[in-house]
Amino acid sequence: MKIIAAVDEDGGIGKNGKLLFNISKDMAYFKKITTGKTVVMGRKTYESIGKPLPARRNIVLTRDSKNYQGVETVSSVEELLRICDNDAFVIGGGEVYKLLMPYCDTAYITRIFKRTDADVFMPELSDTDGWRVVEKSEVYHENDVNFQFFTYKRTL
Repeated sequence: MKIIAAVDEDGGIGKNGKLLFNISKDMAYFKKITTGKTVVMGRKTYESIGKPLPARRNIVLTRDSKNYQGVETVSSVEELLRICDNDAFVIGGGEVYKLLMPYCDTAYITRIFKRTDADVFMPELSDTDGWRVVEKSEVYHENDVNFQFFTYKRTL
């Protein structure tokens, strides 16, 4: 599996069930990379989006027995691994990133060079944890923030 996320300088990814930033270039990047693929998310992330993402297979990992229209639900990592291919993207939230990170080999991270008062965080990808940067874009500027796209690969 793969990870895709936009994080602030402290690893923040959200606040009050919403994304921290609205950056059209990042949204286009997310769409380009995930269209035609499987996206895996937690219940809170799905509810914050409010509907299945189009042109993607949507899987919600949840302990809730609620049936969500237009998505598949699984209640365990084992069940997810049985039905999911290696090309799936974990798209959030914080608990799902932590839970599925050991099963991921690539991470597409948009680093936003600003601090926020986020209440949801993604674990840091560091060399000591077996992750290394293999590609990075130029620095972009939009909506009063600078940001950069990074691709990480697991080395361990």
